[in-house]
Amino acid sequence: MREYLLTLCITAAVTYLLTGPVRKFAIVAGAMPEIRARDVHREPTPRLGGIAMFFGLCAGLLVADHLTNLSEVFTKSNEPRALLSGAALIWLIGVLDDKFEIDALIKLGGQMIAAGVMVMQGLTILWLPIPKFGTVALTQWQGTLLTVALVVITINAVNFVDGLDGLASGMVCIAAAAFFMYAYRIWYSYGIEAAAPATLFSVILMGMCLGFLPHNMHPARIFMGDSGSMLIGLVLAAGAISITGQVDPDSLFGGSERQTVHQMVPVYIPLLLPLTIIAIPAADLVLAIVRRTWRGQSPFAADRGHLHHRLLEIGHSHSRAVLIMYFWSALIAFGALAYSVNSASMWIVLGIVILSAIGLLLLLLPRFTPRAPRWAEHFVPPRYRRRRAAVAESASTPAQPAAVEEEQRAPAVAGVAGVNGATALGARSRFLDRRKAGTSR
Repeated sequence: MREYLLTLCITAAVTYLLTGPVRKFAIVAGAMPEIRARDVHREPTPRLGGIAMFFGLCAGLLVADHLTNLSEVFTKSNEPRALLSGAALIWLIGVLDDKFEIDALIKLGGQMIAAGVMVMQGLTILWLPIPKFGTVALTQWQGTLLTVALVVITINAVNFVDGLDGLASGMVCIAAAAFFMYAYRIWYSYGIEAAAPATLFSVILMGMCLGFLPHNMHPARIFMGDSGSMLIGLVLAAGAISITGQVDPDSLFGGSERQTVHQMVPVYIPLLLPLTIIAIPAADLVLAIVRRTWRGQSPFAADRGHLHHRLLEIGHSHSRAVLIMYFWSALIAFGALAYSVNSASMWIVLGIVILSAIGLLLLLLPRFTPRAPRWAEHFVPPRYRRRRAAVAESASTPAQPAAVEEEQRAPAVAGVAGVNGATALGARSRFLDRRKAGTSR
């Protein structure tokens, strides 16, 4: 576990430290597209955050290769090299799209090629545990088609949900955390070495998302772009394919093959498809395809009908919409994890039902502002503190001149100085113009 924690910290640190220079590079390179009608942000924000995430992935794999226990993953399996090859290809396609806006069909073809590269190097589905039939071995063509389909669907599901600041990285981090717990249990508790690559992939994915998230929270200073969203989608799909299609369920329990599969159904069904571990992005993807085709549009045509857009329309703030999506992702991911550990416990089902009711209540109360307890007020933003603290803070703040207040209300001007997060304090200068103050130059 210590080596996994070290890999997680190194991946997060490299991603976090590189995101700042990557942001400056994106501004210089002009990777700041104009604000579109479907966008939520109102200031030009650089993309190409996937560059830092890719180098974080490379750093995590490099560190793991030099650790005592994790190095065995590279010697006994070719899956880490397969992941790196597919990730490099999909990352290059995403960088080109962030800069030049390539066609959607070209991106789809690149996603299929990246999945095919991983299949050629051994990262593919070999068999599936199916209820009432046992473990079904797949032919080479069946495994290839199923692997490519899962990779493409997962990549686009993550890409579709990347519409609010910090939404995609946070949701994928939650899914990766649940996936790591599941994979580590299979590897450590049962001694199944085939689950080690998926455990490594999930902990590296957590580090990539955690390192990028501080730069991407609202208001975001940089977006991950397609170079980041497609990359983390591919890593998540690679972990699910590795542990679902290559770990033999018969090696986990004794008994006949059919009894083994029946016992393993609660474990494998939540992770049989990566769509269930990221159920919210998958549901958004399906609804978007149905909505666009029903209107006679292309499934790749962009609109403002995603789930996070609807949360904003009914009155939720940007931060609240993101937290609600986090809540539902964690409920589904960790609920599936708890059910896989003990499917006979009714307390798990009852807890999921109660938390679902709480989530529905939060959806129906968009104007309600939660207040943190007094002991946690120093760790949350001011808007979540109690009213007394807010009043005391406003009373202690001196009044500002009218000219300064008017200047602060003025909208940001597009350009380098008006980019989101140009400085830590906002605009570069809030002093009065010399000519307005009556001075001469």
